[in-house]
Amino acid sequence: MTSDPSPGRGRLWTDPREAEEHTPWLEPRRRVAPRATPPPQPPEDPRDREAALRRRRVLGFVIGTAVALLLVGAGVLGANLLSGDDGPSAASLPVIPGAAPADQRSRSIRAIYANARKSIVPVRVRGATSAGSGTGFVIDKGGVIVTNAHVVKDAEEVQVRLADKGGYVDAEVLGSDVSSDLAVLKVPAASRLRPLALADSAKVQVGDGTLAIGYPLGLNRSASASSGIVSGLGRSIDAANNFSIEKVIQTDAAINPGNSGGPLLDAAGRVIGVNTAILTTGGGGSVGIGFAVPSNTVRDVVPRLERGSTVRRAYIGVQTRESQTGPGAYVAEVTPGAPASAAGLQQGDVIIAVGGRPVTIPEDISAAIADRKPGERIEIEVQRAGAPTSLEVTLGNRPDNASPSGGSLPGLPTP
Repeated sequence: MTSDPSPGRGRLWTDPREAEEHTPWLEPRRRVAPRATPPPQPPEDPRDREAALRRRRVLGFVIGTAVALLLVGAGVLGANLLSGDDGPSAASLPVIPGAAPADQRSRSIRAIYANARKSIVPVRVRGATSAGSGTGFVIDKGGVIVTNAHVVKDAEEVQVRLADKGGYVDAEVLGSDVSSDLAVLKVPAASRLRPLALADSAKVQVGDGTLAIGYPLGLNRSASASSGIVSGLGRSIDAANNFSIEKVIQTDAAINPGNSGGPLLDAAGRVIGVNTAILTTGGGGSVGIGFAVPSNTVRDVVPRLERGSTVRRAYIGVQTRESQTGPGAYVAEVTPGAPASAAGLQQGDVIIAVGGRPVTIPEDISAAIADRKPGERIEIEVQRAGAPTSLEVTLGNRPDNASPSGGSLPGLPTP
């Protein structure tokens, strides 16, 4: 058969010589030497054939197993991507050897809870006209327990339960500090007490996994756990005496009334904070914004409370609000007789720096003097009628209470 040579159609060349004549751009056909005939092979040994069959069976098994593992791995990965189980809190929790990827976070939480639950106790309080409950946790084998100051406020009797199936025992209040909302209890030492370790809260980062354990809403048969992440750092909230608690940790782990005084744990089961307050809507329940006093504050305050000492803090004596003209804190009121008044600070001044640290919002003032001691002298820079002015203040001793300051998060419910 030959092709139609008319224009517009291709031609199927059938004769090699004709193809070379009409397609000079093609490489000339090479002649291939005839293939040499291989020498005859000796007869196959049946034992060799059987060994080859065994090798093929083993190779087929290995290949099949590998393919199956790849398919299972792809299925697990697909499940994780669909379920979104690779979120920030899961990433920050430790990996339990041998756990499937989708199970790692839940196994980690179970392990942390199992290790910590015997260190966390329900606290029962009775007063002259009221009763309440909260949570505490052991920090010393000698029977030292940390809780919130507002849990034991006005208490005539404080008791804790050291085991789920045990009874309540009396606890002594060694000390209480309203300004940090921390209190220290003492119970008789017992071999079953297991102290929790304190982490360095200065190293906590947003996105770190958290676990809150406590006895919310009167559910005190066994400790409840809720997990989340660190959702904010450096927060400032009002204590019951209207002074600010600084460097507070924010978490989205569910915290409710009764969780007060319980620990907020990190992925290693260490205490990064003491649960103390929640932000609520009209219903009064948790909306995923909880606050914990940082563990470094616990490390600083608790030893003094154990000794029965009063925690003395530096004090300036001004009430401020956000400046409407730029960065800084507008001085709304100067407390008569306070260090600020003695140094010449006036209503209407805008504080822009304290001790060399810039002030952009009112909370920066408390943060700037948090590590100072009464009696220290500190420089305060202000804008007065548009002109910069520098004043030197001798810090005083903070009084027990302050008038309401209208801070950034006033009147937070205490869980």
